[in-house]
Amino acid sequence: MEVKLDKRYPLDVDSARAWKILSDVPATAGCMPGAAITDKLDDTHYKGSVKVKVGPAAAAFAGDIEVLALDASAMTLQLLGKGADRGGSSASMNLTATIEPGDTPATSVLVGHAEVIVNGKFAQFGGRLMVQVSDMLLGQFVDNFRVAAAALPMQGVATAAEAATEPAQTAATTAVAPAISPTPTATPFVPAAPAKANEINALAIFWHLVKGWFSGLFGGKRA
Repeated sequence: MEVKLDKRYPLDVDSARAWKILSDVPATAGCMPGAAITDKLDDTHYKGSVKVKVGPAAAAFAGDIEVLALDASAMTLQLLGKGADRGGSSASMNLTATIEPGDTPATSVLVGHAEVIVNGKFAQFGGRLMVQVSDMLLGQFVDNFRVAAAALPMQGVATAAEAATEPAQTAATTAVAPAISPTPTATPFVPAAPAKANEINALAIFWHLVKGWFSGLFGGKRA
């Protein structure tokens, strides 16, 4: 069964910080509930896992992630992920994600297109339910993504007031102590760790969908 998803998520962070997270594959994977990078084979190949919990039972999917494209100028990441569990179920996802500028310099938009193919017992849920579950999981992912991006320091960004006062401050410093030429110390960029992602609780997701279905059914009858 194949499911296609096209999503746009507004972010309350600038595009530079959003791209720092998106271009860091382990950091991006860490924003997905239950997902983690377990091993880096090289710059474009990783080993990963996803934990799924259904009531008291838990399952783990192991798989491979390949970075197909990483374009910093277009702020676009394309990757292919494949995984399987011991029960015979398997899934693959071809994802293209882009950071676009927002309405203001302090905002941006995360745009994603994904083609997901599921085989085995999970394919029995049907395309409609798979889309609903995917929407909920992506919502949790974006929430974690926002937190991770907002936690990064803003670098090389000056406000209009700072830009206006900088020349005057520089001139004053030079006039008072022309012989002093301090060299700024560059601080290496260290990506902030994304919010800790819990394992995917499929039972809670399913129950949420059931309650929504009943609410819509009886709500429609009362109207």
